[in-house]
Amino acid sequence: MNRWTEDRLAGYVRFAHRTSQIDRVGFEEMDACVARGEPIIMALWHQRLVMAGYMFPVALGPISSLTTSARAGRLAGQLLNRFGYDTVPMSSHKRHVTLSREVLRRIRAGSSIGIAVDGPGGPARVASTVPLMWARVSGCRMFAVSFAADRVIKLPTWDKLILPMPWSRGVLTCQEWNGRIDRDADEAEIERQRLSLEATIDAVTDDGDRRVGRKIKPLPKLPRR
Repeated sequence: MNRWTEDRLAGYVRFAHRTSQIDRVGFEEMDACVARGEPIIMALWHQRLVMAGYMFPVALGPISSLTTSARAGRLAGQLLNRFGYDTVPMSSHKRHVTLSREVLRRIRAGSSIGIAVDGPGGPARVASTVPLMWARVSGCRMFAVSFAADRVIKLPTWDKLILPMPWSRGVLTCQEWNGRIDRDADEAEIERQRLSLEATIDAVTDDGDRRVGRKIKPLPKLPRR
């Protein structure tokens, strides 16, 4: 049943992309890094995850995305597999240090990392500190990406996950995060950089929405779990 659902969802995403006019804006520097063999960390909001297959240039280099072991997470992971992504499964039984070791191992092997920084369960558009720690240890540059379209379907999930409708006008957007985490950063500095990353992803997401004529509705930021 999962494979049947994955096939149908991947087919729908490809059909929506093929029939729509979707621009790709601001990806030049990220693409150049990947083409040079420099792994990057690609960060986005979970709500815009479905179109991630068209955000990263898999023809230029490998990428691994984080997915949960829950049914919805496996579905998302297998969907991205169909677009050339590898996956790093997360589990509630796996310690964060074990997960981080696997992520850093893949970065050292030359793979970029993709992560929905408010996933897998929210709060929506509240960034985790996890990708900041990976960037600090690995030295990878981090790029915020997003997707927007003038006609979308909002699914009844915790973050109103969006699917593009066929024959839409859409845009993929990208902006480098210019923050930095020093190895001796204290908790206050880490929080300041987390908010900076959050603001960057918000900015690139809102920019895409404006480009397709969607109204920007600020979301209340709930406390991190």
